[in-house]
Amino acid sequence: MIAVDTSVWIDFFRRSNQPLIDKLDTLVENNEVVALSCVFGELLQGIKNENEEKIILDFWDTLLKVDESELFIDAGKSSIRYKLLGKGIGLIDSYILSASLKYNLSLWTFDKKLNEAYNTLLLG
Repeated sequence: MIAVDTSVWIDFFRRSNQPLIDKLDTLVENNEVVALSCVFGELLQGIKNENEEKIILDFWDTLLKVDESELFIDAGKSSIRYKLLGKGIGLIDSYILSASLKYNLSLWTFDKKLNEAYNTLLLG
């Protein structure tokens, strides 16, 4: 299972990177993508019209979910424990990290700081 970060979804919805589109389409079709509410909240924050909102919400409705209760609490604890804020990792990215670790999800992101933190926590 894979948590897909906002940075990847943005490229996907822009439809400008065909290999990325093909890969993510395949992952979605195979039910390998887990939707996180904070990621889709960020996507909705950037919509320009009702059509974009509908597209994003349609994806949200069809993707697998995990139990997100307590994840913001976990994210806050992880942020302090691993000094993430000092590494440029804010609360939303801490949330994504917490979900990934709690549910043993792979993480697909273009954010270098988030990717580095994920690899450090995964291996550490």
